[in-house]
Amino acid sequence: MSAGERAKAKAEQIVGKTVRKAAHAVHKETLAAKGAALETRGKMRGAKEQARGSFKH
Repeated sequence: MSAGERAKAKAEQIVGKTVRKAAHAVHKETLAAKGAALETRGKMRGAKEQARGSFKH
């Protein structure tokens, strides 16, 4: 897994989680859903890169 892609995936997870929690705090459910989607996209990106890295060995 390349370091750049790993960092990008982790950044998406962190930003998504932060947006989701902040949106829940102010009762903005639409924004919370967008934050959750961003967090999930980061997790899937990380899983893809990890799977891709395991096939290289």
